Amino acid sequence: MKYSDPKTVALLFNEHINNQNLENLVSLMTEDHTFISASEKVERGRKIMKEGWGEFFRLYPDYRNIFSRVQSKDDIVVMLGHSECSEEILDGPAIWTAVIKDGHVQEWRVYDDTEENREKLGIT
Repeated sequence: MKYSDPKTVALLFNEHINNQNLENLVSLMTEDHTFISASEKVERGRKIMKEGWGEFFRLYPDYRNIFSRVQSKDDIVVMLGHSECSEEILDGPAIWTAVIKDGHVQEWRVYDDTEENREKLGIT
């Protein structure tokens, strides 16, 4: 099923992360999907990200993202919240952005929740 609302696509993508549903997660990625971590490590391509998320789910089976605020403008969705995980480095506040193209996630990015990043992303 194809969704046209960017916010719906981003929230569904995150739901697939939280449920560790790899096939559905991959189905929402564009072929040129890009993931950018909070440390600014960049991974590109649906195939690479399928392998990456599969390994991530294996290593961190209790990882979840919880959003307290979601806003969108055009095809960009900004999500504010926190992640929960027994791995301390993955547990805590964060900001996510999703760039949506034709009902798919072209870019999924994680930011540290800092005042600088909030300002840059227009979070007040």
